[in-house]
Amino acid sequence: MKATTKAILALEDGRTFEGEAFGHTGTTTGEICFNTSMTGYQEIITDPSYRGQVVTMTYPLIGNYGVNPEDAESSSPHVRGLVIGELSPIASNFRSRQTLPEYFAEHQIIGIEGVDTRALTKHLRTAGAMRCCISTELSAEEAVKAANDAPPMEGSDFVKEVSTESNYHWDKESRLWNIPSPSQDREGYYEELPEAKYKLVAFDFGIKYNILRSMRQAGFDIEVVNSRATAEEVLALNPDGIFLSNGPGDPAALDYIHAEVKKLLGKKPIFGICLGHQILTHAFGGTTYKLKFGHRGGNQPVKDLRTGKISITAQNHGFATDPDSLPDDVEITHINLNDDTVEGFRHKTYPAFSVQYHPEAAPGPNDAKYFFDEFAEMIENFSAK
Repeated sequence: MKATTKAILALEDGRTFEGEAFGHTGTTTGEICFNTSMTGYQEIITDPSYRGQVVTMTYPLIGNYGVNPEDAESSSPHVRGLVIGELSPIASNFRSRQTLPEYFAEHQIIGIEGVDTRALTKHLRTAGAMRCCISTELSAEEAVKAANDAPPMEGSDFVKEVSTESNYHWDKESRLWNIPSPSQDREGYYEELPEAKYKLVAFDFGIKYNILRSMRQAGFDIEVVNSRATAEEVLALNPDGIFLSNGPGDPAALDYIHAEVKKLLGKKPIFGICLGHQILTHAFGGTTYKLKFGHRGGNQPVKDLRTGKISITAQNHGFATDPDSLPDDVEITHINLNDDTVEGFRHKTYPAFSVQYHPEAAPGPNDAKYFFDEFAEMIENFSAK
């Protein structure tokens, strides 16, 4: 019988849950949130948008297919901790290279299993996302205090922690997956990529690899720049389009980014996703606010107000655009059908649009992947003028 280490999960409001640690031991703090995806725990763990957060997976069994290098969304994990109901005792998949506990041990991340994640999620839906502590060494009282001593998400700039230190050209991991036959070798898992027709500059606010893969698959040649890049530096690269990536933290805390993006409006076509959408909100003169518990998972229904079409989307955000703050020259194009929050908009004059959700998925459905082609069409129309 395997040895176990007791762990405690403490919330800032005083509620506690007991469980068993896996991966690493010690103490960690962060904002606790929940994700309703049934698969994709590795993509979630390595998504830079989760910097500073402890993630609860609502699906009861996690770790059953292990971890592999190809499904990572960045070069390292970013979650502060992971809360699950049950850890699978085996990892069974032909692509698996490590178990989840081995991966967490390597990167010194604390996981806790045996938690009643249904009760925890219902509590967070009622009380809202809050700070927490996972510990194998503190008492319940000490862990609650540690949660209350942790910095809040509001006002936090985690972008500076996750953005690339230096610019780079994306030239890897962009081949198209297909389903191999048993007789195919590893190279048979992929399809050829289309010609790269458009030069794109992508701001890295915590960009996911699958956004870069999807952009390359849509015909973009991509230069990734640091979040501190100026408008002048971006325009000097003479791109056909500019992309504003996803990322962590409070969008209102990024004044230095808002100012540079505002200078780019009208100069080149701009497309934003998630934090990029929120940054564009501020560049347009609007404001953002913190949601009670956010949208995280692969089952969020979004309505396109222009066509009436409804897509099931992948989402990961804790902040949203205030629709009343947007100027008259910005059209809201998409709303979330669960709570009517803004999920997309488009400028009526400038070639600029964005969506709050993740058309590249990973994990999640691909209903909204057409936005990459829409961006290419916007670039074609802009260059033809």
